[in-house]
Amino acid sequence: MTRLGVDPIRCTGHGLCAELLPEGIRLDEWGYPLLVRGELPPDLVRTARRVAAACPTRALQLRDGGG
Repeated sequence: MTRLGVDPIRCTGHGLCAELLPEGIRLDEWGYPLLVRGELPPDLVRTARRVAAACPTRALQLRDGGG
């Protein structure tokens, strides 16, 4: 199971994540990410890993595992 997470302290609202992964992230009115709830579909995990690596502040994380 893979989920998206964001560190709200690190995030500065660049918006790159929503641009690169619109299926899993949209932006609020201030440009901060609103993440899809629950598990990411398997076909989006690879893209989500690239998007997390591209985050300028490293605020976006993928969390693997149960629970």
